[in-house]
Amino acid sequence: MIQCISPIDGSVYAERQTLTLEQATAACADAKSAQTEWAMRPLDDRIALVMAGVAKIGEMNDEIVPELAWQMGRPVRYGGEFGGFNERASYMAEIAQEALAPIEIENSDAFRRVIKRVPHGLVLVVAPWNYPYMTAINTVAPALIAGNAVMLKHASQTPLVGERLAQAFHAAGVPEDVFQNVFLDHQTTSELIASKAFGFVNFTGSVGGGRAMEDAAAGTFTGMGLELGGKDPGYVMDDADLDAAVDTLIDGAMFNSGQCCCGIERIYVHEDLFDSFVAKAVKIVEGYTLGNPLEEETTLGPMAHVRFANEVRAQTDEAVAAGAKALIDPALFPKDEGAYLMPQILVDVDHSMRVMREESFGPVVGIMPVKDDAEAIRLMNDSDFGLTASLWTKNTARAEAVADQLETGTAFMNRADYLDPGLCWTGCKDTGRGGGLSLIGYHNLTRPKSYHFKKA
Repeated sequence: MIQCISPIDGSVYAERQTLTLEQATAACADAKSAQTEWAMRPLDDRIALVMAGVAKIGEMNDEIVPELAWQMGRPVRYGGEFGGFNERASYMAEIAQEALAPIEIENSDAFRRVIKRVPHGLVLVVAPWNYPYMTAINTVAPALIAGNAVMLKHASQTPLVGERLAQAFHAAGVPEDVFQNVFLDHQTTSELIASKAFGFVNFTGSVGGGRAMEDAAAGTFTGMGLELGGKDPGYVMDDADLDAAVDTLIDGAMFNSGQCCCGIERIYVHEDLFDSFVAKAVKIVEGYTLGNPLEEETTLGPMAHVRFANEVRAQTDEAVAAGAKALIDPALFPKDEGAYLMPQILVDVDHSMRVMREESFGPVVGIMPVKDDAEAIRLMNDSDFGLTASLWTKNTARAEAVADQLETGTAFMNRADYLDPGLCWTGCKDTGRGGGLSLIGYHNLTRPKSYHFKKA
């Protein structure tokens, strides 16, 4: 049984029975059978059906927003995820014809030589709870458009999301066997992967979860897309727009209670701007309201689970014990208990502290002064992760020179915490491998197939 324990009050908000291995194997067989006919449909038809499903989610948004608050704690004032959900799906629909077009090498009287993109067959999408709609649609929409069947296994913290997606896509006309929402335990998931049930697996989650996926797939040659977290840095150079940098980086660190894949977890500020940056950052955080996410005045809701909040508390306490200074007064946040975690800014930190090295995934950020670009680059690269980095400067050439030296999947200049669907969403080091969205996302969800026809 999968249970969603609501971070709002600790109650059991939803529970669902998992499939047995036999039931899951049968569901995979049904999906593979239905996929053949789905892939034969015209591309325009698949696009239209997927986008109709996306629109159905938009129609449900008033119900979805409070459901998200109950499941993972995001305040209702932020209105859910449909904006980004729709943006990503729409872009992938717009580029589908180009991304999936055959590459024609020759079509003469003597030969037809062409490379086509063909679907993997059945794609397993294992989605996380922190942005449960947007992270799922990154793969679900292009996988279906490309002609794959999709099996969605959502996080146990957000079980209603998968059900909503299935309801929407089925109502729009996507066949039920082509898109399936399933509840699986870890063992059954691993056994399915090991039995070659899937042509491709896309997983967003922890490093440990990614390793389990790779272990299960060992020797099967199953394709994998893995986005496993980050410790994303921001770097404020001496010529930065200070106010813009503070506003964006602190929001990137604290929004969604810090539970963002590409949230800002550590900040390096040129020493000339350090004191001003910190003072402005503290003022912003002191203005937050921690409380029930169902209340409109709440700007910071609970973390999704008590154990996540306790891990952030542990990292913070360890840092303070090692010499870090916490700048936010706990008296400003009397609600701080259980899953409700007050935001914190730490200075006098260094890379011996877990809070500057391990993923926190909560509303805490350490800020360090640096003397120049070289020191900032060294510190930004001193991490096991490589998802995004946010650079703040008025000099584009300088930003690109720094970005070229960073071990990261995405480098931002003067922005942070955003997935551009036109660019590949990818990472390096322990963040994982593969790439979603963009033309490359379609290439990962299909395989090349070559045709060499001699006509005479």
